[in-house]
Amino acid sequence: MKKILLLQTGGTIAMNFDRGSTQLDPHKWSDVLYKEIPELEQIAQLQIKNVFFEDSSDINQTHWLQLVQVLTDNVSAFDGFVILHGTDTMAYTASALSFALRNFPKPVIMTGSQVPMSNIRSDARRNLVNAVELATSNLKEIAICFNDHLFRGNRSTKMNINDFDAFTSPNYPPIAEIGIKIKLFEFAVQSQNGKFESLPVFDHAVHVIRLFPNLNPVMLDCLNLKRTKAVIFEAFGIGNIPAKGEYSMIPFIEKCIENDCHVIINSQASYDSVNLDVYSSGKILKKLGALSAGDMTMEASITKTMHLLGLQCSKSEFETLFNQNISGERSQ
Repeated sequence: MKKILLLQTGGTIAMNFDRGSTQLDPHKWSDVLYKEIPELEQIAQLQIKNVFFEDSSDINQTHWLQLVQVLTDNVSAFDGFVILHGTDTMAYTASALSFALRNFPKPVIMTGSQVPMSNIRSDARRNLVNAVELATSNLKEIAICFNDHLFRGNRSTKMNINDFDAFTSPNYPPIAEIGIKIKLFEFAVQSQNGKFESLPVFDHAVHVIRLFPNLNPVMLDCLNLKRTKAVIFEAFGIGNIPAKGEYSMIPFIEKCIENDCHVIINSQASYDSVNLDVYSSGKILKKLGALSAGDMTMEASITKTMHLLGLQCSKSEFETLFNQNISGERSQ
């Protein structure tokens, strides 16, 4: 029987078992886990480690670094890993881990629940059973298992608040079908074959700006571009921005470039890819030196940017690595 390390970090799945509570109760959760889901012992030899207990809206790079350390320290001792995590920032953590743990050689399956396990109609049991079973596979992915779907972590995004089908993978197919049996797709099993590297670095000097009609660029003057290393724009459609008159974003982007601040263009549309070669504003952005996020999720764009900044890359190295597919996060 394979050995699986279950890492508890908090979230809805770890809430107090008393009905109506919204408090995290790690001790009570751990004590009754096997009582609530005894079938886990039939799937794997499970060991539980309480890493931290947070509502996922409070997760930041210090928590990512803790997880990286635990996974790195235990990579040889276990056959797979399950991380229990709140849904709100699960896709951010999955993406961050994929960059900090390049080519991790074991399955790392992230899961959680929309409803606490104490609730009669909770999704926690199904998600956890599926995640543990997937962690016993030969998959080499940091993935999100939710509502009978398995997605590559750095291709995932949360799409629903009050539905069990919480996550989707807009520009990459599911890596497993979960039904009566679990079917791993061959492309996923063979996707990671490089040398494992642990690179636990992130830099938070990043701003994200969501564009909207009537956004006055003057309102962005409050940003300290001397301390900002990257600005990520959630642009319209294929990567378009306002480029005319008083609402033009071009002067602000020129200021960013002048201050050696990387400019990255993502899209408010979840599906398909940014392309700066199609429309006039995109061509201007490309000429100024802005980078296209391609078909990356916003979560992957942000965490990849933080990671590359943490590596202290030169400008050219940053641009090269950002445009590359380094952890399965973007299409070439």
